[in-house]
Amino acid sequence: MFEITSDFVWQKIQPRPRDAHKGTFGSVLVVAGSAAYRGAAALAVEGALRTGAGIVTLASVEPVLAAVAARLPECCLCPCEAGAEGGISPQNIERIRRQKASVLLAGPGLGYTAQSVARAAETRALVKTLLPGFSGSAVLDADGLNAAADLLQTEKILHPQGELILTPHPGEMARLTGRSAVEINADREGTALRYAKAWNAVVVLKGAHTVIAGPDGRCAVNPTGNPGLSRGGSGDVLAGMTSALLACGLPAFEAAACAVYLHGAAADRAAALHGETGMLPHDLLDALGTLFAENGR
Repeated sequence: MFEITSDFVWQKIQPRPRDAHKGTFGSVLVVAGSAAYRGAAALAVEGALRTGAGIVTLASVEPVLAAVAARLPECCLCPCEAGAEGGISPQNIERIRRQKASVLLAGPGLGYTAQSVARAAETRALVKTLLPGFSGSAVLDADGLNAAADLLQTEKILHPQGELILTPHPGEMARLTGRSAVEINADREGTALRYAKAWNAVVVLKGAHTVIAGPDGRCAVNPTGNPGLSRGGSGDVLAGMTSALLACGLPAFEAAACAVYLHGAAADRAAALHGETGMLPHDLLDALGTLFAENGR
């Protein structure tokens, strides 16, 4: 196991070539949001845009698209019909599949059992159908992880054709593994490594000193961040950032480790300006831009 450093991050994230174009930095398809969770989609999309993805497309329902388009005109839109509780209906799967992307991010704000049994069933259908048929790499976060936890009861973890990154907090990891959050936190590194190997995926076990584990046995711990991240929306930003670095060409382990480090470093900048109590997840995005600028990226 090693501690992620600034040198590690900036060795992996190189300055942009002078002859680059938007295709150089890949494309992210974000499947996110519902009537109750419009902000989750917006934060994930802006996290991906601010971290350098060439193109970001949001597949979601109309109220979410309207909110995101007003804030982020850079985002492409894939309008979806609404299903249970104002979430994305599985009837949209073929439309979503037609979107060209190198990375799929599924989960932020999709809605699950907190909304209704019907909403959970539709989110499971989206994950079960979109993930295995996707030609690139994927990030599963939030309600995407809740869907995966239920699907694991009857089948193995679903995989895209490329690499897979899972970003659970201890509660989500408990649902995925059937172990308690107390057990998981008692051996964070060991737990992350065990399931990274079992699932053939990079596992980002979030929390104080987030752990990143790869299926090849590598394990890193993050030194950045603060308790100001302990609020809804922080994980959505991280999911978008991770997806962008994957789209830019970093392998999954490196993309996850760099995203986690920068997410925490941006949070430390935000806390210096607003305090750990007063900072908000969207404050990370301006701080993130400053970090890139200061390091010639």
